[in-house]
Amino acid sequence: MTDNPLLAPWTGPFGLPPFDLIRAEHFPPALDAGMAAHKAEVAAIGADTAPPSFANTIDALERSGQVLRRVSACFFNLVSSQASPEMQQVERDYAPRLARHRAEVTLDPAIYARIAALHARLPALGLDADQARLLDRLHTFLLRAGAGLDPAQRERMAAITTRLAELHTAFGQNVLADEDDWQMLLGEGDLAGLPDFLVAAAKQAATAQGIAGYLITLGRSSVEPFLTFSARRDLREKAWRAWIARGTHPGPRDNGPLIREILALRAERARILGHESFADWRLADTMAKEPAAVEALLHRVWEPAKRRAAQEQAALEALARNAGENGPIEAWDWRYWSEKQRLAEHDLDESRLKPHFPLEAMLTAAFTTATKLFGVRFEERPEVPLYHPDVRCFEMLGADGAHRGVFLLDAFARSGKRSGAWMSSYRVAESFDGAVSPVVVNNNNIAKADPALLSWDEARTLFHEFGHALHGLLSTARYPSQSGTAVTSDFVEFPSQVLEHWLSVPATLRAHARHHATGEPLPEALLERLLAARQHGQGFATVEFVSSALIDMALHRHAAPETLDLDLFEREFLASIGMPGAIGLRHRPPHFQHLFSGGGYAAGYYSYMWAEVLDADAFDAFEEAGDAFDPVLSAGLRAIYEAGDTRDPMELYTAFRGRAPSVEPLLRKRGLAEA
Repeated sequence: MTDNPLLAPWTGPFGLPPFDLIRAEHFPPALDAGMAAHKAEVAAIGADTAPPSFANTIDALERSGQVLRRVSACFFNLVSSQASPEMQQVERDYAPRLARHRAEVTLDPAIYARIAALHARLPALGLDADQARLLDRLHTFLLRAGAGLDPAQRERMAAITTRLAELHTAFGQNVLADEDDWQMLLGEGDLAGLPDFLVAAAKQAATAQGIAGYLITLGRSSVEPFLTFSARRDLREKAWRAWIARGTHPGPRDNGPLIREILALRAERARILGHESFADWRLADTMAKEPAAVEALLHRVWEPAKRRAAQEQAALEALARNAGENGPIEAWDWRYWSEKQRLAEHDLDESRLKPHFPLEAMLTAAFTTATKLFGVRFEERPEVPLYHPDVRCFEMLGADGAHRGVFLLDAFARSGKRSGAWMSSYRVAESFDGAVSPVVVNNNNIAKADPALLSWDEARTLFHEFGHALHGLLSTARYPSQSGTAVTSDFVEFPSQVLEHWLSVPATLRAHARHHATGEPLPEALLERLLAARQHGQGFATVEFVSSALIDMALHRHAAPETLDLDLFEREFLASIGMPGAIGLRHRPPHFQHLFSGGGYAAGYYSYMWAEVLDADAFDAFEEAGDAFDPVLSAGLRAIYEAGDTRDPMELYTAFRGRAPSVEPLLRKRGLAEA
């Protein structure tokens, strides 16, 4: 028996972690125990004197590391959503140790020898299709990690992996600290232009800190609405400059040196593995295959996006001049005047929309969409102990009423919580040694208010992250390594992005977009104007995204990143692509967490647009059928969500669509076809 709740059996509801018992000091011994057990299991596999077989090698590896998986999943989920100083210290201590452990397992020569021997005989092994793909993908993964290198090179690869984990952790903690440290206190005279929902949220943020007045923070749900609505240009500029300065402040939280070292280490790793750049290495194992394919897609969109943005800027400057402001539109002005233009052109006022988009109704809309598409339903389980009062637990049930999984929703922004929105797993679905149901979590950063009212973008983000959740919840993969979102990096966004389309289905809006106080549906005229305005501002949005994707590729193809003057590089790069001066990068390098607080999207930020080609083309199929819930197409889409990495992603997509995807629906969706 043990008094460490992380190492004792998790006997609570659904086998969830015992959140009410866990403290930061429980994690170091539990992580140590998990690594030790995993190391022993892997050593036993490598030392097996029997000839390698799928059962004694691949199956055995899939069974190994169970304690470490559950403890580390619990830790990294909690440190992302409630990063106390004690938890952050554990993260700083253990991120490099865990990275070193993973590298030692991955680069173990005995394990690689067994897998290579099996892979050489793959056609003769008589494996099922998912097993054959698992073996092939594992062999590829090990080669790409450096398992086939000589001992000195393997040791260098392990050292690089360990150091990168330290740098990624420091980068993310620096950004979070900058976000938590900055706030702008407003008085009654500073509220001009702010709608009631933003005033209420700012008041609640101040009250939560025991301060009189109204607080604007660098949480996206606070600063972006402020930039959209505040009539105080001076305060908009102050907020915007603080937003883009995250990670740039001189001293120990300056992310510049971290970025240079991260890029240099990634480039070194790629060269050791025989690739010209990190981007070349990264893309070799994606749908895109090479940087040229990525850049071809991005530039296909970039030029019409710039033309569309120039048209938008001219219209905004004309609108500002008519209002008596004759200066040029600056980056802190664009959202403000764009909202004014949307009101003028579409009679669409965000403050009139938001009362019809309460969080509860949009959550019900997402659940109902899943029911109509995939036959699953969600029931709240309020009795389940969780890690924060804001978090809610829902059980996913199949059409037969049987348990299928657990969905946790952590919806609100708070101090110590990473910014943005993301999905993660406490446990993945598998059926390898008996059925194991998944536990997934969606994190959003909605401003907490009573009631919590969502912007259109926030409602779309809710659907997006729920799409990721469904990818995990619906998985029928046999093996943990193939479950749910464990797919190639430029396919993982397809299941999330395609689900966003169902928010725009008129039937969804008519049923669920209802006034939080009166229950009245969104007026039909307002609904029509909302749908008609979906292409409003797409020049800005596309330029903002594509520029970030392009700079990601440029940074990861740089020949000598350790020499970079990041400010100079950013300015020269933006000039070289013709970046409109009044539009800022969505993610400047010093706070580009997709790239530098982990490696998941490094040389991979493009994947959102790569997946958008697929999602726009896929939803076209439903529109062609004349039914957003066409049962045949829904079944085909469900097959993609269920498959995980058991099949090649393009094979999955063409099985659903009957052909390869076309880029034209994306251009139409963004209003760029004629730009």
